[in-house]
Amino acid sequence: MAKKKTNAVQPKVKCCVSKSRCKRCPIRLLKEGNLPDGYTVKKRALVRVDGKKVTKKQLQKAA
Repeated sequence: MAKKKTNAVQPKVKCCVSKSRCKRCPIRLLKEGNLPDGYTVKKRALVRVDGKKVTKKQLQKAA
């Protein structure tokens, strides 16, 4: 069962390491629970849970 998303923000592919997190920061979206299903963050970069490469086109469809 998929959870509903209230926030339709497309996350960045990599965190910009700013101290005040931007609105599209993958770390901030992960903490708030607003990342699209099937995505997580490792080493400040957005990755897919199944191990496939993250593309902006697929990410746009998921968000």
